[in-house]
Amino acid sequence: MSSDPAREYRARLADRQAAELDLARREQIFSYARLGTFAAAGVLAVLWLRGAAPGWWLAAPALAFALLMHRHDRVIRELRTARQSIVFYQRGLGRIEDRWAGQGEPGEQFLDDHHLYANDLDLFGRGSLFELLSIARTRAGEAQLAEWLKTPASADGVRERQETVTELTPALDLREALAIAGADVAATGIDTDVIIGWAERAPVLGARWLRGMATGLTVCAVTAAAWMGITGNYAYLVAVLLLEAAFAIPQRSRVLRALHAADAPARDLDVLAHVLDRLEGEEFTSARLTLLSRQLGTSDVPASVAIRRLHRLVELHDWQHNQFFAPVAAALLWGTHLAWAIEAWQRRHGREVRTWLYTVGEFEALSSLSAYRFEHPADVWPEIVTDGAGFDGVGLGHPLLPAARMVRNDVRLWGDTRLLVVSGSNMSGKSTLLRTVGVNAVLALAGAPVRAAALRITPLAIGATLRIQDSLQEGRSRFFAEITRIRDISDTARGRVPLLFLLDELFHGTNSHDRLAGASGTLRSLLEHGAIGMITTHDLALTAVADGLSPRAINVHFEDHFDNGEIQFDYRMKPGPVTRSNALALMRAVGLDVEET
Repeated sequence: MSSDPAREYRARLADRQAAELDLARREQIFSYARLGTFAAAGVLAVLWLRGAAPGWWLAAPALAFALLMHRHDRVIRELRTARQSIVFYQRGLGRIEDRWAGQGEPGEQFLDDHHLYANDLDLFGRGSLFELLSIARTRAGEAQLAEWLKTPASADGVRERQETVTELTPALDLREALAIAGADVAATGIDTDVIIGWAERAPVLGARWLRGMATGLTVCAVTAAAWMGITGNYAYLVAVLLLEAAFAIPQRSRVLRALHAADAPARDLDVLAHVLDRLEGEEFTSARLTLLSRQLGTSDVPASVAIRRLHRLVELHDWQHNQFFAPVAAALLWGTHLAWAIEAWQRRHGREVRTWLYTVGEFEALSSLSAYRFEHPADVWPEIVTDGAGFDGVGLGHPLLPAARMVRNDVRLWGDTRLLVVSGSNMSGKSTLLRTVGVNAVLALAGAPVRAAALRITPLAIGATLRIQDSLQEGRSRFFAEITRIRDISDTARGRVPLLFLLDELFHGTNSHDRLAGASGTLRSLLEHGAIGMITTHDLALTAVADGLSPRAINVHFEDHFDNGEIQFDYRMKPGPVTRSNALALMRAVGLDVEET
């Protein structure tokens, strides 16, 4: 793995940009050459019409034009590939240099107000963890990555992904090739559910003996046509055509339904075949990648070959739309045979399509994690421990913050320490600390490296209340939304997997007495069910919760100070509760006339 990914990306970007300039120049030359050849053909055509040149001279520009067109198309494809590679490395450099927000796929389709932490930890949306991680080009790949972020894996699952990502990390050529192959997939917007629905649907053509009858009629039609050509007797051909009409008309609606239903899925799958073709050529050593590679094969052919056979059937159906071939197609029952062939393909491969799509999706999700590891070599693998519940991070940083602004802290929820009560003034870094812990837990349990010097973590469920909002449409207040979420988090704490809870400004929508009583009872219940976690508060009275839950809970805080009339923060977590508030000072700093009473 490169110790300087930015240098590697810049070198490759410069190479692709040089190739683009050369290919663009060649593409222009071919364009002018084709135009010149066409003009030469026009001159020769005029000379031929005037009797000044033989007609066979037109063969030379015709052949030249065909050759130029073939070479020109190849240059256009190479130019397109070079430009896609340039985008791939430009975006990679953007991620390395903290210029990635708004440049990738935000994954907004995965936003879920009812998920226990997705919105709270900025997993989706502009500037989200998903945007930072994802290089997936298919919907299946995006969905798989989103699912990993929203559903923490088991210890074995995390270790398997770590092994797989480790193998894929240096495979930069493969990631570039997949990005290029997947560019058309992204542009097409392949709908996984639609394709699977078509592939696994029930046959529509009826009893299979009808296919044998169609074959027999076609053989009779060809024989009758040959007999007519030899003898001039067309009576047999007319009789066969009438029999074919009597056979085909009752089935026409079903045949058309089978043909038209296959059109879009076959074309979408053909685009995906370019991705599959690239993956099928790879050899892997890790158990998971070997299994995924095996899943792309069928009983006798690779997935890409099977898909191209289907696409060929759809292309043959397009021939029916040619006005010159249409009468021949009708006599041969062309559409009927193609419809039966497509249904035979569905019976043979239909159940495999789901596996192909989800296998590609998992490859893309793993490629996204491997790209993140390649681009952030200072991030480390978390150590996965299976005993109890724990989170022990050294030098934790928030991966969504630019390196120049990121401040690292140590957070230990291990052994006797099960709860950190984080106090401090407004804007001091309390909520950012909770997000830092939460995002790194998500990364760790998705099988990705973490932004830390070291991290030990056990399998955990996660629950957070960092972005609780009221809802005018649902007629609920912010406080009601918060207590509903905390109820769901409490229910999760009773599950088989220990809980990590991250509660921001706990119960701040009620009075101090009820807030303290509610917080004490809720936290005591969570700890008794084996949960670990953190809460934040700027209410100094709430720091007393730690005393009541000692030794399982301890107070920590963030400080601030004023310098030349401006408030300053160091964002460093310190032991003990905060002893003062900056609220009045902030009010005065923005010009409010306030006095202490």
